[in-house]
Amino acid sequence: MKLFSKILIANRGEIALRILRACQELGIKTVVVHSTADDDSMPVRLADESVCIGEPAGRDSYLNMRAIMSAAEITNADAIHPGVGFLSENAKFARMIMEHGRVFIGPTPEHIELMGDKITAKSTMQKLGMPVIPGSNGEITSEAAAVCQAEEIGFPVLIKAASGGGGKGMKVAYCKDDVAQAYRLARTEAKANFGNDAVYMERYLKAPKHIEFQILADKQGHVVTLGERDCSLQRNHQKIWEEAPALGLPQRGRAKVEELIVKAMKKLRYIGVGTIEMLYEDGEFFFMEMNTRLQVEHTITEMVTGVDLVKSQILAAAGFPLEIAQRDVVVRGHAIECRINAEDPCTFFPSPGKVTMYHPAGGLGVRVDSHTYSGYVIPPYYDSLIGKLIAFAPTREECLARMRRALNEFVVDGVATIIPLHQRLIENPDVLRGEFNIHWLKGFLDASEKAS
Repeated sequence: MKLFSKILIANRGEIALRILRACQELGIKTVVVHSTADDDSMPVRLADESVCIGEPAGRDSYLNMRAIMSAAEITNADAIHPGVGFLSENAKFARMIMEHGRVFIGPTPEHIELMGDKITAKSTMQKLGMPVIPGSNGEITSEAAAVCQAEEIGFPVLIKAASGGGGKGMKVAYCKDDVAQAYRLARTEAKANFGNDAVYMERYLKAPKHIEFQILADKQGHVVTLGERDCSLQRNHQKIWEEAPALGLPQRGRAKVEELIVKAMKKLRYIGVGTIEMLYEDGEFFFMEMNTRLQVEHTITEMVTGVDLVKSQILAAAGFPLEIAQRDVVVRGHAIECRINAEDPCTFFPSPGKVTMYHPAGGLGVRVDSHTYSGYVIPPYYDSLIGKLIAFAPTREECLARMRRALNEFVVDGVATIIPLHQRLIENPDVLRGEFNIHWLKGFLDASEKAS
């Protein structure tokens, strides 16, 4: 069994830098591909080699499969890590890499396809014993069928795109009169964002928590779960604050779900890292979807378990067996991640531009994953995430105090960031008590807007 000699990182920003660091610690050479907008990025500066693959637009660079494959060819990279977003859950890309004799650092193309279609994923996981949200048995193909299905499920209902994620193609119908319009809007949005207008329907949960379980699997059939994360603080289905472990979950229910997850992943013969996303309400867990890639919030799982998920992902792709068994997994302490986006903290409009001063927080139990530096110009073409601030401590109370201190000393001048929003959240009584669900932040922001 042999470790990779050189890995091409097909991504940008903080996640490209995170992967690069793992490669360096494993003694693996790195190639970073980049657009012309990222010529001066930190991953490009630190990589052993870099290759410009196109103009700033994603379709011309980070989504350009042929350009990425050409870069792998000329640099003789033997594996490609897709990071998060862009091509990380693209089965065609994974298959192309394998057909060219290289290793895709991720699951098989078949697993990506299986979980990429939300209808198929839900049906598959239900057959494997996972609890699912009551809903339609497959795609809804007409307005009339949508109305009939909604009445059968009971209002309110959620109409969801079968492909994609991030809240795109999701519409709520609160009564019969809402269904037809919600159906049309969901299909239109799904088609525009994912090229697939297929939608399905689920019961709309009124106040659930968004809980996700991290898994790690190797090619020998071993699977472990690494605890759960609470990702309920989100705006427009985009997470901004995550915690591990989640608060208020019954130990018996948590253990049962983890056991079901392990069994399901073993039956599927899944490989690498993955995240089972679930909704939790009134003591019940419901499978929502599976992300077949590294998650942005993998950091907090690393902090509470001590497991380097990126290194583990690379080793699993190279064929090495897991270095840990389930009995070795121990969750210690508490970790919180605040996403630092270059956005106005009130309007959430993107704030690209030059960072005139950058001073990340530090000190015991504080971690910052960021590609930003003083003088860096944030381009307007990509996701607004410029860093992740992570605090870790023995207890949640200590973790909150550490995060409060870290937010106060984090300096990003020249552009707007949502640090002020996090500073407001960390003083809120509901947040301090952990009493929030996936709808809480919208209510908080709406109330703040009315007050101003």
